[in-house]
Amino acid sequence: MEKLNCISENKNILSIQSEIGNSKIIVGESLSSVSEYLPAGKKTVIITDSTVKDLYGQTFPEACLTIEIPQGENNKVLHTLDLVFEKMTEAEIDRTSFILGIGGGIVCDVAGFAASVYMRGIEFGFVSTTLLSQVDASTGGKNGVNFNGYKNMIGTFNLPEFVICDQELLKTLPRHELISGMAEVVKHGAIADPGFFRFIEENAHNVLMYDIEVLEKIVYESVVIKSGIVKKDVKENGVRKILNFGHTIGHAVEKFTGMQHGMAISTGMTLAAEISAARGLIEKQEADRIPALLQKLGLPVKLPIGPEILLEAIRRDKKREGDHIKFVLLDKIGSACIEKISLEELKSILNDLY
Repeated sequence: MEKLNCISENKNILSIQSEIGNSKIIVGESLSSVSEYLPAGKKTVIITDSTVKDLYGQTFPEACLTIEIPQGENNKVLHTLDLVFEKMTEAEIDRTSFILGIGGGIVCDVAGFAASVYMRGIEFGFVSTTLLSQVDASTGGKNGVNFNGYKNMIGTFNLPEFVICDQELLKTLPRHELISGMAEVVKHGAIADPGFFRFIEENAHNVLMYDIEVLEKIVYESVVIKSGIVKKDVKENGVRKILNFGHTIGHAVEKFTGMQHGMAISTGMTLAAEISAARGLIEKQEADRIPALLQKLGLPVKLPIGPEILLEAIRRDKKREGDHIKFVLLDKIGSACIEKISLEELKSILNDLY
């Protein structure tokens, strides 16, 4: 990953070059400037949702086909793509066109997946409007939809041409959305950067007060961490798997409770930290910093489902290999490792902890 010269002092631009393409992430750019990044002479399709359109539609690029998709995780499914493809074919969108997703993680996932498969692939870009999408969902080239309740079971690896992360948009986020997004921020510090983790600990209150300077810092540092990992392993064959810290448990919680993604991941990280300590990988005192920070940010740390339900969901996890599953654990704050755990051992640990 390379940091490019900034166009202005208010923007940080990161460039990713990888085996599946190149992308740039612009932190601190404004939605109102997105037209400057669109390819000249190409027809642009905007994919968004009603909330984002109501709030910011007046700043969307003019003369574009705008497709609104239904809101909510239960609409991140193949049926929603039917709607998108129907409107695109009616408008005679072809392979020379461009798709621009303006919204949070669901919009970016649907837009990226649609662009990846429509006519075997067309170019696309994102304007991320939520904290979760700025630090995670829109960055990294994963585009997917859910199937039969299981997260991102159908998807592609494909990088957007650009991702604009406008922190001013975060001012309109409901508090629970801001808090939910912070789970992925904590994850980045926990797996890769102890200094960044400490910064979050020291600035949790400022985050909850929507301090723009602090929010820009946490978005930028999160993008630096995630982009650096993605560049090394774009298709998740190795080191990129550490980005799943808390997600094996979190996705199970999300499926069975309908809990928001970040909230569910928070409970998953807490349990993963406890398993790390139970296995002797990390000192208990260090592991306890994870739930302490999550609670400070208003995130949940207690599992809302029992061990048996949790194990049943994990058995269906795409990271399972026979009777084992690969778990991302911590050997210290800022350093993650991938451990194979048998389902029997996991059952024993869960019964001891809960």
